[in-house]
Amino acid sequence: IRAIEDLGGVPVILPLAEDRADRRRLLNDLDGLLLTGSGPDLSPSLYGERRRYKFSVMSRRRADFELDVARMAAASRLPVLGICGGMQVINVAFGGSLLQDIASQADSPLPHQQKASATELSHTVDVAPHSLLRRILGQARIRVNSSHHQSVKRVAPSLVASAVASDGIIEAIESPKHRFLLGVQWHPEFLYDRYAFHRKLFQALVKAARLRA
Repeated sequence: IRAIEDLGGVPVILPLAEDRADRRRLLNDLDGLLLTGSGPDLSPSLYGERRRYKFSVMSRRRADFELDVARMAAASRLPVLGICGGMQVINVAFGGSLLQDIASQADSPLPHQQKASATELSHTVDVAPHSLLRRILGQARIRVNSSHHQSVKRVAPSLVASAVASDGIIEAIESPKHRFLLGVQWHPEFLYDRYAFHRKLFQALVKAARLRA
């Protein structure tokens, strides 16, 4: 909320409306959508798997709401930014899947649940050339914070990976068919006030929303 407001947007917190018509009315009044992270994870049943590890599962009401509004926003060409769990929501909404537990399923992974504060940088990510993310950041490699135990496994068919960590974990996804549909696995909201690269993500979202308006 503070990042959006500090960089020129007006943040609006959405209720978890159950009725689709209500959800559509909510989006009709917005110029952009930010999907935030969450402590609980999406149920693996939403991407065709059974739960293989112990972790908290997001409420069905929130999961249904976020998956639905992500699709609605994309269909209406609203700019969309997903952060951490929000990036995972975007991927699952469009048919992708997730690693349920990085430490158990990835080979020689980095410590993606950093012990340091989320305001500290943890590891590097490499940004794909010619991607929306590269155009926003203007850099091929940046340092990010890291606070997640799940990540994108199979990228949704309509999306592409636009950043990866050195251990191969996907750190950003985006749609080549939309002007602004982007998800990042790190938490720029803890970094934007001190690091220009992370501030650029919110500046780009606000700019895209202003153009849409």
